[in-house]
Amino acid sequence: MALNPQITNLVIILFMMQASKKVPFEDPNVLNGVRALYIFSNLIIVGVYLYVQQQINKKRDMTVLKYVEPAPMGSTEEPKAVTTTVHSYDLQQLRGLFKSQLMGVGMMGVMHIYFKFTNPLLVQSIIPLKGAFEGNLVKVHLLGQPATGELKRPWKAAGGFMGMGGGEVKTDKKSIETAERSGRGGAKEE
Repeated sequence: MALNPQITNLVIILFMMQASKKVPFEDPNVLNGVRALYIFSNLIIVGVYLYVQQQINKKRDMTVLKYVEPAPMGSTEEPKAVTTTVHSYDLQQLRGLFKSQLMGVGMMGVMHIYFKFTNPLLVQSIIPLKGAFEGNLVKVHLLGQPATGELKRPWKAAGGFMGMGGGEVKTDKKSIETAERSGRGGAKEE
């Protein structure tokens, strides 16, 4: 039985919040050590993502991938048919991971430098690193797991707050044909 990543994240956060109360952040050596841990953690993540990018480009899988992208949540637009390749899809997913990591570092920078919060540095040294290794791209391209079952592309978008994400990505032939005939259909990504 695999543990739910959100549950383990919550346990780690609660544990690290309690542990961070005992860390003497007033000591400049301790504070610099925690900062170094945070930076090292992010460098590992960037290194993993760069390696994954290298593997994606090395494999250059040009298998055609068709799916229906759900309309944005709260939008009246129709779902959009997307035709792409596995290579392009993986690179698009990787760009999203880099962007998400950069936003996290930016937010942590503001919290730490501007608002002088130090406790989140410990949590943010662990959770993003754990999340990087739980991601589908890393599982397929770094850990060598086959892209079948839960890892079959296109991947389900991670649910938002309390699992309230947008609609589900559809890959069945009927959904694709319906979306291609509708107003938003036929988007082709290179």
